[in-house]
Amino acid sequence: MASRSVNKVILVGRLGKDAESKFTPNGTSVATFSIATSWRQKDQQTGEWKDQTDWHNIVFWRSENVAPYLLKGTQVYVEGRLHTRSYEKDGKKQYFTEVVAEELILLGGRRDDAGGGAEYSQQPVSMPRSAQRPAATAAAPAAQSEDPGFDQGITDDDVPF
Repeated sequence: MASRSVNKVILVGRLGKDAESKFTPNGTSVATFSIATSWRQKDQQTGEWKDQTDWHNIVFWRSENVAPYLLKGTQVYVEGRLHTRSYEKDGKKQYFTEVVAEELILLGGRRDDAGGGAEYSQQPVSMPRSAQRPAATAAAPAAQSEDPGFDQGITDDDVPF
């Protein structure tokens, strides 16, 4: 099967800065951002573990709905493909490799957020409202008074782990 090939990238990391969102002349939105992924390597001379960080440039087309949530420090899951393009700079050909995202999932709030209102937190759809937030927060009474028909009858005993 020499004619078959695979170009797939899966990354889980944190945004290094807020995403830049633009529109093409025909109105298609595109967001560009970079994410950091980390890995550990043992130093051959000292025997100590050192953290290494890799940066990945991401391009996400048709992103008008998610772009406001792509803030520095937000953890994301990105699935896509590698794409290399080239351009001329000072008479030299430059190459630029990026990940063209086909799927993007916001995984949680920003790491540097100190509990402010800008935090994004994704809750599972089937989680009962009473389990979404602690009772000490101001949002809990409002959530409980909303639609009582939302209760899907799912309990902790229904979770397989």
